[in-house]
Amino acid sequence: MKLYNTYTNSIEEFKPIEDNKVKMYVCGPTVYDYPHLGHARCYITWDMLYRYLKYLGYEVTYCRNITDVDDKILKKAREEKTTAEVISRRYYEIFADSMKKLNVLKPDIEPFATKTLGEMISIIKDLIKNGNAYESQGDVYFRVKSFKDYGKLSKQSIEDLKAGARVETSTIKEDELDFALWKKDEEFGYSSPWSKGRPGWHIECSAMSRKHLAKHIDIHAGGADLIFPHHENEIAQSECANGCKFVNYWLHNGFVTINKEKMSKSLKNFITINDLLENYDANTIRIFILTNHYRMPVEFNDIALEGAKSGWKRIQTSINQALRYLGNENNSLDINNEEEIKLFKEAMDNDLNTSKALAVIFDTITKLNKSVCEKNKDSARKYCSIAITLTNVLGFNIEKEKLSQEELQKRLDKIIAEMDFLTDEDKKLNGYLLMDKIIEYRNNARKEKNWAIADKVRNLFDSISIVLKDTKENTIWEEK
Repeated sequence: MKLYNTYTNSIEEFKPIEDNKVKMYVCGPTVYDYPHLGHARCYITWDMLYRYLKYLGYEVTYCRNITDVDDKILKKAREEKTTAEVISRRYYEIFADSMKKLNVLKPDIEPFATKTLGEMISIIKDLIKNGNAYESQGDVYFRVKSFKDYGKLSKQSIEDLKAGARVETSTIKEDELDFALWKKDEEFGYSSPWSKGRPGWHIECSAMSRKHLAKHIDIHAGGADLIFPHHENEIAQSECANGCKFVNYWLHNGFVTINKEKMSKSLKNFITINDLLENYDANTIRIFILTNHYRMPVEFNDIALEGAKSGWKRIQTSINQALRYLGNENNSLDINNEEEIKLFKEAMDNDLNTSKALAVIFDTITKLNKSVCEKNKDSARKYCSIAITLTNVLGFNIEKEKLSQEELQKRLDKIIAEMDFLTDEDKKLNGYLLMDKIIEYRNNARKEKNWAIADKVRNLFDSISIVLKDTKENTIWEEK
């Protein structure tokens, strides 16, 4: 598998530090507001990588943190006259619920910043001892010039950063680029050797990664907006404190944009996950995101989402119809050497090319529909197994039919008397089997250009709130 490493600006062969084991860290949310589509893009992307690594047979330890102490959290706590803990707990629970609704797997480890303060203080002490940090009036700052590789991730020199970066100005810092490791805060602070205060944002991830994974890890991922200053600062403080390389592969996903602008809370142009889920299901959102390469920006618009919705419905309906056709027969097959599996892996191994991987899935669905239409059970069983396996790898959730057998039968009972083309034996079939038989008769009528029967069936189904859709391969149906 090859991945694009932001640090080296190149696509590299992935080689874990330990054979068959992967340590992966993803920067989690700062829990002070509702999660939005930008968060969905980020965590669906790395959920997909997590699933794919496990599919390849790696033993993955996935850590995604929760930032529950931060200026934004404290600002909201002051506004609402409550505590930071109340704010962070409320929005963490909303975030966790949103991830569950999006079928994003929980990470193996989900540490909270406030539960890792001891590790942060330990790292800061080491940095001061090594001359990489200094205390000033209760604050502690990292001495940027003490780390010769500073700027290599973001491809900026210290001189360029001084000229153009947005950095805090302070009379108590030695240098304007020095960043905070500990901030004095008498109101919301925690005890430390320097002051009652709280950690800087960057030290939190260095500490949680070191405590729960290792000093040297395989993958560190997050949104492209974190490259500078967050990830740049993580590298500096971690490598100075630990005396070794911090991360082998730095991975970053692109932004979600609206009218070509990055979706963000500061611009007030964001769409919450909960609002989005009122109009689109989790599978539609996932297919919308994965249709685009993870490093590229995604432009939010309803047209693209409607296209994703239709695409997912085609996959869902085809698999469900195939499962009905196959019945309870054993569908477990060795499909690892099938051409579709090989093509899927080739796409995913090429820097997670999910667009091509989805194309393989749609091609498999076409073959599955043809197999069902031709009543070829062996072929249908193979392509159904492939389609289910590959959709699972990408994190899609094949839902059960919305209409139960009983509910479908009740609806069919209302129109069955008018279907004089059915035999008595046909009418003994129940639910989905009867539905498939009616569609089979209609398809034969269409082949024979008997439009009277074809239109009659469509109109009868319309009267019981079932829509027929004719595709190149077959006819699918869905509830209105």
